[in-house]
Amino acid sequence: MEHTAQISNRGGRWRLYVVLMGVPVLHWPEHHFGPAPAVPTAAERSRVLAGFGFVAVGGAEWEWTEYAEMHGDDTSPVLLLASIQVRVSDGGAL
Repeated sequence: MEHTAQISNRGGRWRLYVVLMGVPVLHWPEHHFGPAPAVPTAAERSRVLAGFGFVAVGGAEWEWTEYAEMHGDDTSPVLLLASIQVRVSDGGAL
């Protein structure tokens, strides 16, 4: 079964989580990176996902999207969101 992992930034902190359909958001695996101006590297993101028991689906790459903080307002600050398809790693708990 595939899931979507996402990373986003709010208030200068990057947050990576795995979306689990049918599971309350409170119970999604989530990791907060410390405050940093740079995006966590792909290797850092992969390590966090591995710690959750997930790996990227073969051939999947992070895809970045930008969106306005205030929908429909083109003067609103832009937020970034990246996502990748993941699956439970061999021996994972899910």
